[in-house]
Amino acid sequence: MSAHDWFVEHRMDYVARTLEESELRTFQDHLGRCPECAGEVASIELDLAWLPMGAAPVALRPGLSRRLAEGVLETRGRRWMRRAMPAALAASLLLGAAGWLAGRQETGRLARELEERDSRLTALMDTVSIMRGADRVLQASIDMDGREGGILIFDDSATHRWNVVIHGLPPAPAGQVYRFWFICEEKMVPGPEVSAGTSPALFTLPMPPEGGKVMGAALTVESAATPPREPRGRRLAELML
Repeated sequence: MSAHDWFVEHRMDYVARTLEESELRTFQDHLGRCPECAGEVASIELDLAWLPMGAAPVALRPGLSRRLAEGVLETRGRRWMRRAMPAALAASLLLGAAGWLAGRQETGRLARELEERDSRLTALMDTVSIMRGADRVLQASIDMDGREGGILIFDDSATHRWNVVIHGLPPAPAGQVYRFWFICEEKMVPGPEVSAGTSPALFTLPMPPEGGKVMGAALTVESAATPPREPRGRRLAELML
């Protein structure tokens, strides 16, 4: 294996930032001298730019307790102060209770956000694991109603799974759906229905138990009324192994 082969093999590791610090510096130095690797790394980073990397922190409103306390305790004389003290004490207790309740609600909200973030992180780690273990990556562009999208397939021969990413699709026409297909040696085997939205569709698929050897994949537009056993609609993309 040549020195350049090492950089080719670790392009995905560089994008995922899983290299050692010294290896990362070496790779960054190599990118400045190798247009091929720089172009491939930029393409991978563009394809993975949609991946979620965390949630922005939410700052609490500053000065709320001070403004409420000043409004309650503002005085215009000693006599007014004596009369206002019970009300101020009650307001202070009420403020404390409100703060405690708001704190509990905020804690619950943050706990839910952390749980959702952990779920996304777990899914992301699983996705990156499959991508790093992929023996090959298939890619095709999709042009649908003037919008440009794409399909990526990460083929992992060790687990016999595909990690599929489909992005940039507009909503399917009324009464129709997007359908993923396996192109097999004997026939085309229907896969899952693909949802189009603001976020890319991401799913992991095992190889189908029928149809013989898998030779590729396709994406079509089909009628939503009856799931077809073979593609009948417009073919948007086709990828061959």
